[in-house]
Amino acid sequence: MTVTVSPEKFTMVNYDADVIASIVQTLLDQIGLPDLDVQIKVDETSPLGRVHVLSEDPVVIEAESGAIEDPKRPRQLSEPGAADVLGRALLRVADRRTPGFADAPGDADLTLPQTIAWAVYANGRLERLGYLSQRQRWLYHFRNRHGFTDVADAAFERLWTGPSLTWDEISALSEGAIAHEPVA
Repeated sequence: MTVTVSPEKFTMVNYDADVIASIVQTLLDQIGLPDLDVQIKVDETSPLGRVHVLSEDPVVIEAESGAIEDPKRPRQLSEPGAADVLGRALLRVADRRTPGFADAPGDADLTLPQTIAWAVYANGRLERLGYLSQRQRWLYHFRNRHGFTDVADAAFERLWTGPSLTWDEISALSEGAIAHEPVA
């Protein structure tokens, strides 16, 4: 298993490729994918925060530098932030490798509520692995897309605590919460 990070030497931000590779290696070991080859491409020219899985075989993840930047120290790497965003991406890759996610749409075809629901499911698992969770932040994101209702809160809780959900279960929880959203 190899983890490669590009660029190998950062010039616009004060990131260390070896530290990023170590974070990814630890995540892969914890997620159960220790033999996976992963390429992390950091666009250090962009302060934005998007992360995309470009390929699942081989695994190629592209992150804009703002996605892994310490919000209190510009141009510095946030190790917890990197574990958060790269962990979500790696969990999505791991999920797609299971039969329960065979019918999941490609990332570009996910609706915003589906994307948020899947991220909630991933973040709950990251919290159980010992990573910073930002549970309230994700609850707010979930409510914004699924409604501020008891049904949405119950769906969030099931996603957050679910140890092994399938795509159909995630999708059903998302759709069920939206269906109970009050009409304005």
